[in-house]
Amino acid sequence: MSGTQGNWALEIDGDSIAWLTLDCPGESANTLGRAVLTELNDRLAEIERARPRAVVLRSGKESGFVAGADVREFSSLDDEARAYELVRTAQRVFDRLEALPCPTVAALHGFALGGGLELAMACRYRIAAEEGLALGLPEVMLGIHPGFGGTVRAPRLIGGPAALDLMLTGRNLRGDKALRLGLIDRLVPRERLAAAARELALSPPSPHRLPLPQRLLALPGLRTLVGRQARRQVARRAREDHYPAPFAIVRLWDACGARGESAYEAEARSIARLFRTPASRNLVRLFFLQTRLKSLGGKSEHSFGRVHVIGAGVMGGDIAAWCAFRGMHVTLQDRELRFVEPALARAREFFAKRCRRPGQAAECEARLVADVDGAGIPQADVVIEAIFENAGAKRELYARVEPQLKAGALLATNTSSIMLEELTRDLADPRRLVGLHFFNPVARMMLVEVIRGTSTHERCLEAAMAFTRRLDKLPLPCRSSPGFVVNRVLMPYMTEAMFAAEEGVALAAIDQAATDFGMPMGPVELADTVGLDVAMQVGRILAEAYGRAAPTRVQSMVEAGLLGRKSGRGYYEWRDGKPLRAPSRDPAPEDLQDRLVLQFVNEAVACLREGVVADADLLDAGMVFGTGFAPFRGGPLRYARERGVDQVLDRLRQLEQRYGSRFRPDAGWTTLDALRR
Repeated sequence: MSGTQGNWALEIDGDSIAWLTLDCPGESANTLGRAVLTELNDRLAEIERARPRAVVLRSGKESGFVAGADVREFSSLDDEARAYELVRTAQRVFDRLEALPCPTVAALHGFALGGGLELAMACRYRIAAEEGLALGLPEVMLGIHPGFGGTVRAPRLIGGPAALDLMLTGRNLRGDKALRLGLIDRLVPRERLAAAARELALSPPSPHRLPLPQRLLALPGLRTLVGRQARRQVARRAREDHYPAPFAIVRLWDACGARGESAYEAEARSIARLFRTPASRNLVRLFFLQTRLKSLGGKSEHSFGRVHVIGAGVMGGDIAAWCAFRGMHVTLQDRELRFVEPALARAREFFAKRCRRPGQAAECEARLVADVDGAGIPQADVVIEAIFENAGAKRELYARVEPQLKAGALLATNTSSIMLEELTRDLADPRRLVGLHFFNPVARMMLVEVIRGTSTHERCLEAAMAFTRRLDKLPLPCRSSPGFVVNRVLMPYMTEAMFAAEEGVALAAIDQAATDFGMPMGPVELADTVGLDVAMQVGRILAEAYGRAAPTRVQSMVEAGLLGRKSGRGYYEWRDGKPLRAPSRDPAPEDLQDRLVLQFVNEAVACLREGVVADADLLDAGMVFGTGFAPFRGGPLRYARERGVDQVLDRLRQLEQRYGSRFRPDAGWTTLDALRR
């Protein structure tokens, strides 16, 4: 028996095994939308009538099993009742799968995420291909939690504490960890997956059973203790009014302990409410914006096999290490070997921490070599300049490098603030220079500003964005402009914090105002982390470009060697990589948070008005992925729309009357219709 119905194919072989294969037409990955779930329900009815010996669920996609629910479809639900009904429908389909009287096996490869893992957990057994496996319940990243039975089945399968950790962090599990937890039953090579699934279906062992001590944790008294500990951990990372989803996960555990049919009902009610929260709406929007940034890399004929980095400081060295980690052969140049060696040592530490496969760290180390003489330049597909911020020094360097570049090679600068037009002045072919502005720390920061000057060729810009994606980073195309986007918007925010400090506002109060808003780090701590010398230099460039006043105290601090974290003292004293904050005795000024945040927002509007980025969505994406602007707020322009543009303008005018012209509303507020959507 065999047949295909849209997304699902069902074949019953000679051993009476029903092979149920999901392959969503025209899509690169499988997702679980309404149509897919309806078809699955129909196929399960066919299986119930056919009464096979066993059922194997698998994917027809090379990319993986199932990427999760169809986020676009679920995020478009306009009321809580419809959301609840759709979730309950999916739960009933999964219940039907779980209730089949024969053994059911989920054969997993690649990713099984969100609803995909929930589908697998509804099967009696799970077998997985070990290469590139990623299992997870990342719904919390979208401001929701598992809704197809995952908050119930995960604790039953791996225990409450492990399941809570999986759901609250949204982290993916590799195969070895998933096997130890009991999330999967077997781990096999990819080429053995189908054969091993057949063996498991024909000779099923006793299903995995959670050990008794873990089962006891679901009892009312003990689960309260587990929930209390989980709630404390969540509260250290987030506030419920900012991110309600993780707190909802803990409440479900407290109320139901993954026990009884009422647990599924409670899950559906909870997720239906979360779908309608501003946090979920904004986080889902960011998910799609991230997808858009990823798509900007497009396809490129370049292989990017060899990269040459000039400048082995923190940024240059870390860019080189990341390129080597991503599989490229990298030569790292500086004036003398003694300047390169610290970067190589940092790279070795990074590889040791990040590399999982045996021998992978050694392979990465072998791909990264010191090259004081610049011998790697003629072979490089990309040459990245990452020296100090001085236009003259950069031009002198290009004069030596450009004649050595091979045809088609990309010349990139990691400048954080200098316009490309200043740097291309003496180039024989200014079309090949692009900006690739990475952010520190390179390994953690996903965004790379891809800067286009007036002379940059379209092919070079496309190649730069493709290279950024090859590094698994998010490219943000920007027009050449002082400070580009991220530093341009960030500096007024940081500068306002410095003005407040000069007025005598406690440093801890300034940072608290920002973190209370949802920023990952306060602006004073951020300035110390970036380095006050760097902040002062970039601030000076932007102040001259845009006619702004600059705080005076920071210059004397830099002259005294108080550079922030890297010198052990700046605004704060630093110990073991952390700032020592004196508690604030006086209440913070009532307008402090608006002073900080509205500087950020007003400058974002100016960037949009000037066309530094193409549209408001890209700007919001850049601010969230490049600065950490409170993700649950969706970006500065989304925040302004949700707060109300007229209200923001009124507040800016009040601040202008009190503090001066730096708060004058930008002209873009009245001319950009996009802000009033």
